[in-house]
Amino acid sequence: MNNRSSTGSQTGRRNASVPGQVNPVVYILSLLVLGLGATMVIPLLVEWAAPDAHPTMFAVPMLAAMGTGIVLFAATRSDADLELNHRQAFIVTAGSWTILPVFAAIPFVFAGLSWTDAIFEAASGLTTTGSTVVQGLDAWPASLLLWRSFLQWIGGVGIIVTAVALLPFMRVGGMQLFKAESSDHSEKFEARAHVFVVRILVIYLCMTAGCAALYAVFGMTGFDAINHAMTTLSTGGFSTHDASFAFFEPRALHAIAIVFMIAGAIPFVAYMKFLDGQRTIFLRDPQVRSLLVLLAAVSLVLGLWHATQSEDGLGQSIIYAAFNVVSVVTTTGFASTDYTAWGSATIATFFALTFLGGCTGSTSGGVKTYRILVLFQVVRRHLMLTVMPSRVVARTFDGRRLEEDAWIGVLVMVVVFLATFLLFALGLAMTGLDFITALSGSATAITNVGPGLGDIIGPAGNFSTLPDTAKWLLSAEMVLGRLEVLTFLVVCLPSFWD
Repeated sequence: MNNRSSTGSQTGRRNASVPGQVNPVVYILSLLVLGLGATMVIPLLVEWAAPDAHPTMFAVPMLAAMGTGIVLFAATRSDADLELNHRQAFIVTAGSWTILPVFAAIPFVFAGLSWTDAIFEAASGLTTTGSTVVQGLDAWPASLLLWRSFLQWIGGVGIIVTAVALLPFMRVGGMQLFKAESSDHSEKFEARAHVFVVRILVIYLCMTAGCAALYAVFGMTGFDAINHAMTTLSTGGFSTHDASFAFFEPRALHAIAIVFMIAGAIPFVAYMKFLDGQRTIFLRDPQVRSLLVLLAAVSLVLGLWHATQSEDGLGQSIIYAAFNVVSVVTTTGFASTDYTAWGSATIATFFALTFLGGCTGSTSGGVKTYRILVLFQVVRRHLMLTVMPSRVVARTFDGRRLEEDAWIGVLVMVVVFLATFLLFALGLAMTGLDFITALSGSATAITNVGPGLGDIIGPAGNFSTLPDTAKWLLSAEMVLGRLEVLTFLVVCLPSFWD
């Protein structure tokens, strides 16, 4: 009898603590939904100013999002200081990337898209993937084009903030370095997190404004400049034209895009260090240095190859190659030409480049440069020990020793990442898609690149003709790719909820 009473009281205490655990999560999610709804006022005003305005296209979704946010905010508001433990941080992250695309999709539904297409477009926007199901972008209302671009812009900065909040718990590479750097100043990283985030926002906003100004100076309309600046810095790749960046002829615009796509793929902490006086940080950072060398080398080789296979001059060929290589590696997804027409060797190269990604702590997706460098370290060490088993070979990165759980975490992440890619490729093939479309579609979704390969979803096509089942699979994979898969798997573990 006493044992039953004891067990009952423990269960009661555990159940009583559930609201206390859930409330902070719902509270944060309510703020995010409320904030998303508030941002709809911008495209609403643009739509209101249009000659054939349909303000309900944004007014109703805005009220729905803000109303939901306010109700949940009121229900979970507390006077106590808000502190999230790492378990709650995982739930908030997974929940936000799942819930926000639903509310972001509502304006697309009012514009005439099906829920399947609307969710796909919203997920592609917030995850900065850039795949689209929309045909006739040149004739679309300005408000909807702006909303697509704005989703990528807020998704880009949200990715960085998510990384700051969550990746230190994941031990899968990159953000631990930020913590190590902050210790150089005898300050705890967590204590400076809010300052860190504010500085990132200011840098992100200033770089976007600079990119838009240069686009406008060198030939874009003001509207195109603003939209493309937002999708360039976020490495998202949405355009206001069906032809993507091929719509713009001046080479200067392509050169500007190359610079700012790379800027979006560089760790934002590097910009902070530069502003703090570390003027050589971009040359000293192994991630940045490796990324720049890779982009330059591949662009030059593909440019020379294209020059020998086409009537384009060497200069034009190198520009074409550099633009598209940078676009794919940084996972932006802009296209200036149909590079799938350059031959099978080029197609294979771009498929391999799809998986690379930019640097950890940037807006780009993919495996990330940091993890690739760590993998090279692990392989190199293994080979050296195979030849000389008694030799001591240290694992280091940027002069610092790599802890065992750090490099094992990288291996686990890469294996799970590739396994997810293959699993979704199989699922897409089962919907009736051909081999190239299924394989490249899965690759571009998990890496958040945008265009795939082949006649259907290649740089000259889009995803509108895919079956609905395939679109739902790709929408889910885009979110998983942005969460880097492990976040979702951690939340799915039964032990996570014990």
